[in-house]
Amino acid sequence: MNDPRSCDVVGIGFGPSNLGLAVALDEHNRGGGRLAGVFFERQEEFTWHRDMLIEGATVQVSFLKDLVTLRRPTSEYSFLAYLHAKERLIDFVNHKNLFPSRIEFNDYLRWVAGHFAHLVDYSCTVVGVRPVRRGGRVEAMDVTVRRGGPQGRLEVRRARNIVLGTGLRPALPPGTPVSARVWHSDELLTRIARLQGPPPRRIVVVGAGQSAAEVVEYAHRTFTDAEVCAVFARYGYSPADDSPFANRVFDPEAVDLHYAAGEDVRRMMSDYHRNTNYSVVDTDLIDELYRRFYQEKVSGRRRLRILNLSRVVEVLDTGDGVRVVVESLPSAEPDVLDADLVVLATGYRESDVFGLLGEMGEHCLRDQRGRPRVTRDYRVETADDVECGIYLQGPTEHTHGISSGLLSNIAVRSGEILHSIAVRSGQSPRPAPAGRNGSAAQARTAALAAAGPWEPGEEA
Repeated sequence: MNDPRSCDVVGIGFGPSNLGLAVALDEHNRGGGRLAGVFFERQEEFTWHRDMLIEGATVQVSFLKDLVTLRRPTSEYSFLAYLHAKERLIDFVNHKNLFPSRIEFNDYLRWVAGHFAHLVDYSCTVVGVRPVRRGGRVEAMDVTVRRGGPQGRLEVRRARNIVLGTGLRPALPPGTPVSARVWHSDELLTRIARLQGPPPRRIVVVGAGQSAAEVVEYAHRTFTDAEVCAVFARYGYSPADDSPFANRVFDPEAVDLHYAAGEDVRRMMSDYHRNTNYSVVDTDLIDELYRRFYQEKVSGRRRLRILNLSRVVEVLDTGDGVRVVVESLPSAEPDVLDADLVVLATGYRESDVFGLLGEMGEHCLRDQRGRPRVTRDYRVETADDVECGIYLQGPTEHTHGISSGLLSNIAVRSGEILHSIAVRSGQSPRPAPAGRNGSAAQARTAALAAAGPWEPGEEA
């Protein structure tokens, strides 16, 4: 690995997860390590959920679950260090709030990312990963990157390890046309800024989760003469279970429990606790929407319509508007809405790991459902002749539990991945990161990483 293009770690994607890895890499090298890393990101600059940075929207996790605090509370890259640097620490304390605004948390992430600009190549798209053989063994990977747009130049970087942190992709209902009037909530603020002509008179928002409720609130507040129609199959918005005991499903130790369990128990745990994260809404936001709904009934000027127990069966962009056919689930009766905008807050799907890996994906092992087999240290299991490492930040819910792709465990997860890479590279890493309450779970993970892979469900 003496090629100047070579490095120990190539991070694909530079969102919060791989930003956390960059911090862990920096910690390791300042502690005497010698791991060289580079990250490639499609966006032109660092941003997090750019089009959902709605005024007043907050993050759903405590500020203490930032990029580093659960692993290293004294880090200079913590949210508290950010507040101190911005001269807002006392003001934040006086605010008495564990949950920063989404705008502020994005600013924190950008502040941390600014410390690692030398490690990141923006406006770069990874188009393939090819195995590099020597003596019959795959000892490295050539990562092909396109700089700029579709016609940009290609370059190749050689990596001993790659870490995929490409995030989620918007999920759209099958057959739904996307146009200037119909789009996913992931594009909200950009699309709104591009609107021309008179303000919309009717906006249809499809979905029952946090994003859907936020879009409904934003549209109702922003377009004060528009009717906003919320369409979802449930009776009403379901509150997120953020009670203390339920929140333990996001603890670092919960990853150990999920990974060690059999498939049936994993599925049971995921089903039990889906209401902590999926298709649920913060209670304060539910209360605010209901307050507006009720107040409009009192005043007689009703702009917020709740079409519950309903589904959208047809969306047709007519050129000067959108015709939406909504079907009542109990009666099967249709209701035709002529709208100016349709926002599909219909969730996200995991990235296609094997598609992104290209040729290298053929060397990865899959479970019976075609998903990647992943070791406890977030490394994809590979064929016996592969010596290099492929790590996942995100599409591991089937092995590591509900928190695997969320902010909650970035600090600990990044430390575990970096520790695994360091051990497998033959370096003496910093002490293994400690989990909740100084738990030994991560130390155990590090020891197992050094010993090699083990089978899912094996007692750790």
